Amino acid sequence: MRIEKATAGLLLLACLVFSGCGAPKNRAASLTPVSVATVTAYSGPEGIRYSASIVPYSQVSLVFKSAGYITEILMRPGVDGRMRVLQQGDYVKKGTVVATVRKVDYVHAVQQYAGQLDQARAAATKAQQDFQRAQALYSANALTQPDYDAAKAQQDSTRGTVKTAQAALSEARQTLADCDLRAPIDSWVLNRNVEVGDFAATGTVGFTLGETRLVKAVFGVPDVLLSTLRIGQEQGVVTESLAQEFHGRITAISPIADQKSRTFEVEVTIPNPKGLLKAGMVATLDLGQPALVSPVAVVPLSAVVPSGAGPKGFAVFLVMKDGAQDVVKLQPVELGNTYGNQVAVVKGVTEGDHVVSMGATLVKDGQAVQIIP
Repeated sequence: MRIEKATAGLLLLACLVFSGCGAPKNRAASLTPVSVATVTAYSGPEGIRYSASIVPYSQVSLVFKSAGYITEILMRPGVDGRMRVLQQGDYVKKGTVVATVRKVDYVHAVQQYAGQLDQARAAATKAQQDFQRAQALYSANALTQPDYDAAKAQQDSTRGTVKTAQAALSEARQTLADCDLRAPIDSWVLNRNVEVGDFAATGTVGFTLGETRLVKAVFGVPDVLLSTLRIGQEQGVVTESLAQEFHGRITAISPIADQKSRTFEVEVTIPNPKGLLKAGMVATLDLGQPALVSPVAVVPLSAVVPSGAGPKGFAVFLVMKDGAQDVVKLQPVELGNTYGNQVAVVKGVTEGDHVVSMGATLVKDGQAVQIIP
């Protein structure tokens, strides 16, 4: 009996030991993975390369004004020689019909209003003739004043009916014309949202078109650089996918800073006659930022999170050791200017501190984390 109890005790102890050994593995598996960056000093002696997005110079959404089932979409020869419907990447000239909704109902409406206009004109002609006779009789004192007034009123009424019928017919003809969806500019198809057989309601976006003979490189700069930029200034732009440098001019500078990044949006318009620059490309440019009077501590913009102390309160998560475990601590900070993808921290951190650079929005104060490269 004692042997059985001792055996049971050993088994229970073994279960506790093994379960205890397994617990840290479970906790480690549940740790939130984050990337860490070191707070560095930035003095700005070299030019900073800013990241920009290439966007069409102008972009329009083609919407259907007349509702109906789509019966046709413009066809183009495909790479295999067979005809296919218009798709993303195709070029269309201004005025080209790219899609059509069923017209039969609108044709009937035009015919109906045309018939009503003919009737109105016939009635107006008769009323005019009646009024002319009434005038002659009235002048010869052979017609009473009420009868004369009635003939005049009938003439005026039928003339109004003709104008109403003409307006209705004109509107019906315009609605019929709107069954054809036309490209308003020479442009590239950026997106197609419809297929033959789809029902297009009034206002349905059928295509998105973009003018890319000119493109814009859009990027953000801190306020310390605004004084060095001016409308019309020449600016070079490069991309990783294309070997050559493209040249354009600054055509717009936003007067208002973005509330989150605290940068001002700048647009550089670039000639693109060969269509080498595509919408959505990432470009870089160098503004030749001057050196700072004294170095400042900087952290990645991705490390900054709201502190919870109001709309203007910001913080970072410092990474510290708690024994063998890495934990994060929410540290309120005072931010300065932005330098490319980094932002200066005036107060709250020092050079050499480690902050969460990726995953800062996924952790909480005091939480254990797993650092990944």
